[in-house]
Amino acid sequence: MRTHRILALAAAGALAGGVLAACSDDAGSGGEAAGGGPIAVNATDSVCEVARTDVDAGTVIFRVTNKGVKVTEFYVYAQGDRVMGEVENIAPGLSRELHVELPAGSYETACKPGMVGKGIRGALKVNGSAVPLTADAALAAATESYQRYVRSQTAALLEKTREFVTAVKAGDVARSKELFPVARTYWERIEPVAEIFGDLDPKIDGREEVIEEGMEFTGFHRIEKDLWTTGDISKDGPLADRLMADIDEVVARANAEKLSPLQLANGAKELLDEVASGKITGEEDRYSHTDLWDFAANLEGSKAAIAALRPALEQRAPDLVKQLDTEFANVETTLGRHRAGDGWKLHNQLDQDELKELSDSINALAEPISKVAAVIAK
Repeated sequence: MRTHRILALAAAGALAGGVLAACSDDAGSGGEAAGGGPIAVNATDSVCEVARTDVDAGTVIFRVTNKGVKVTEFYVYAQGDRVMGEVENIAPGLSRELHVELPAGSYETACKPGMVGKGIRGALKVNGSAVPLTADAALAAATESYQRYVRSQTAALLEKTREFVTAVKAGDVARSKELFPVARTYWERIEPVAEIFGDLDPKIDGREEVIEEGMEFTGFHRIEKDLWTTGDISKDGPLADRLMADIDEVVARANAEKLSPLQLANGAKELLDEVASGKITGEEDRYSHTDLWDFAANLEGSKAAIAALRPALEQRAPDLVKQLDTEFANVETTLGRHRAGDGWKLHNQLDQDELKELSDSINALAEPISKVAAVIAK
């Protein structure tokens, strides 16, 4: 869950630093959108300065430079806090670009120093009209292909979450523990799609830190805490029912959503950020230590998004496709060393060298993944 994450920098510094650096760009601070250049966003711990707040419809590029001391994020929201695009884990001194397709309308931009809360918000107006990226046949096919993938994963998410909820309500701790990482696998594969509905994400996948933001601690991780700390889930029936209701709602919304090709490209990158900021450090599944199930699911979801875009990428950047194939294979090989039966080793069974090896493989994959959105936006 990235919308309400407090990054454990002390634990992640050595492991995730390379990933964060790989997401930056060697270009300068960027200018405004005039002439096709990116819109500069200067982010500090108290300011979010967006160089232009009135733009033309179509693909809009923001270049976000973090001049503060906290890790930050940048979002573009539509009405109801629907996420149109985001970049995360922007470390102090680094820059990241966001490519986002925006039709005419009123939006909000937000910088989130510390990666928490509603952020420092500002109005963004988008004018006129533009030919959608899906006018390209290969990109239209990509979104249709990925939507089929989403439907297959949400069907499994519903099934396995129902099994998990049934076990919790029956007080079956052993069965609940067994199903916890399995149900979450399907959530983690499609998390970027689910996260565009920002109100549901923290309800389903929020960790205990959401209490600091004035929210109730519910969802998968609330039940996880009871399963692995006290083993007492006798009072978790209402939590289980609420989780199921929230999953039902997010699945209905995700299956109805018409995605942009850039959402696929950005989503593939976001899933790697999810690994870098949560799975590697062990902060995500801190009670069960089942982080590698999530790690594998994020990798699979990222690969599915790239696979959907592959025909378009092969037309536009065949060398990038080869690099992506190589780096995906390297991560899969590295992760595969930690198989345990039908699942994975627990996070606390890996030593620092093994975690560093996983981090390095994600770092190598993050670099070509970060180029995909720019290729798609051409």
